[in-house]
Amino acid sequence: MERQIVITALDALAQETRLDIFRLLVQAGEPGLAAGAIGERLLVPNATLSFHLQQLKHAGLVTTQRKGTTILHTANYTAMNGLIAYLTENCCQGAPAACAPSTVCCPQSPASLKPEHA
Repeated sequence: MERQIVITALDALAQETRLDIFRLLVQAGEPGLAAGAIGERLLVPNATLSFHLQQLKHAGLVTTQRKGTTILHTANYTAMNGLIAYLTENCCQGAPAACAPSTVCCPQSPASLKPEHA
């Protein structure tokens, strides 16, 4: 990941509301959330929410997808994992076994969460 992309992503996350939005979208997983649902859960007015979502999208941390008349916002897990990898690259003086294990977030679709023998 390029340094400037990392700086842009960290800058976007360095604001309380945007960090809350991003964490909520990470928790929501692949289905994502509509802006109205995000605003209701975080008590953020629509105009403010729109601005913050645009900043996260510009930083590459959030993607949008239209489903009918609804626009769903989803965390960009590839960008998030790339950011984490960049920050932890060469940690522990090049002895990664000495570092706490890092986990890569791979959201599961709702279908993959169902038991196989259901």
